[in-house]
Amino acid sequence: MGKTMYLINNQTAITKAAFPVIDAHNHLWGNWQVERVIKTMDEAGVVSYCDLTGNVRIEFSDGGYVINPGNITDFIENCSQKYPGRFYCFTMSNFARPVQKPLFDDDKRFVAECIETLNKHVEQGAKGLKILKELGLHYRDSSGSLINCDDERLFQIWEEAGRLKIPVLIHQADPAGFFEPVSPDNEHYESLIKYPSWSFSDPKYPRKTELLKRRDELVKQHPDTTFILPHFGNYAENIQYVSNLLTENPNVYIDFSARIDELGRQPYSTREFFIKHQDRIIFGTDMPANIESSGEMYRTYFRFLETYDESFYSPDYDGTFDRARWPICGIGLPPEVLKKIYYENILKIIPSLGNVNNLTLK
Repeated sequence: MGKTMYLINNQTAITKAAFPVIDAHNHLWGNWQVERVIKTMDEAGVVSYCDLTGNVRIEFSDGGYVINPGNITDFIENCSQKYPGRFYCFTMSNFARPVQKPLFDDDKRFVAECIETLNKHVEQGAKGLKILKELGLHYRDSSGSLINCDDERLFQIWEEAGRLKIPVLIHQADPAGFFEPVSPDNEHYESLIKYPSWSFSDPKYPRKTELLKRRDELVKQHPDTTFILPHFGNYAENIQYVSNLLTENPNVYIDFSARIDELGRQPYSTREFFIKHQDRIIFGTDMPANIESSGEMYRTYFRFLETYDESFYSPDYDGTFDRARWPICGIGLPPEVLKKIYYENILKIIPSLGNVNNLTLK
């Protein structure tokens, strides 16, 4: 696992989390062989798992992924019906489009169809709306213009989510290094070599600061809609920025999926943040739960949250431990904070989950 360390220090062995866990940010990508996922969940103490892209099929190829529409009934039949209470999903509604094609020709028709599909999927059990980072980076209209997340033409979609009382989990931007030249001095160099489509250094893409500014305007413009901003608001390099964002916008929550590497290298500031904003943070990993290292992945997340262990390694973005960017430290959160992060906060956002998890959350 990366470089050999000769440091002799405490290594807390954690088998399961201190409290039941809801992984509120993950994916199945249209792969319905979920028995391995269930096995990992049981081993780690994960009682429920959110497939954010319940109506999407994703194919991984050429250092990235290809988005194709799926059918939400496949998720219902293979997950929520087969394993009651263990899985729930979000929908992408009509945003599940290949990036090579225009997102829409007629914006009014697209919005109307999106709202209709959203309502249908919510009736079928979807718990929220998921927007991938392709909005703002790739999706264009029929005239070739880039569609930004705060585009007024999409206004009614976010308002409808508020009316339905479902959260919108919207991904905007990525680690800062993804927007910089792919060179050995970039701290994400190895990741960008492995996944070249993750690089947005080309000037044709908006800069990270522009993407975040538009997203922040979006959440301000729709105060009656609950937004979940994944990956620590996609600015784990600037904890104070995210703290200010939460303070200024009571309709915003964050998860810290795929960012314990960033947070674990600044453990004092991170711990202070988690305690200050303990009611606004939800647990998620955004890493595979069906591979050999999945159990270790979850246990590393728990170790980060529950212990003061020093100088250990976090999983890579794909859930493996083959490469190590830098060692991290745990933040030793109090039990009352852990409970909120592991499951109480997501139940506050999506109260209906409490009904399906009563048995496992006792």
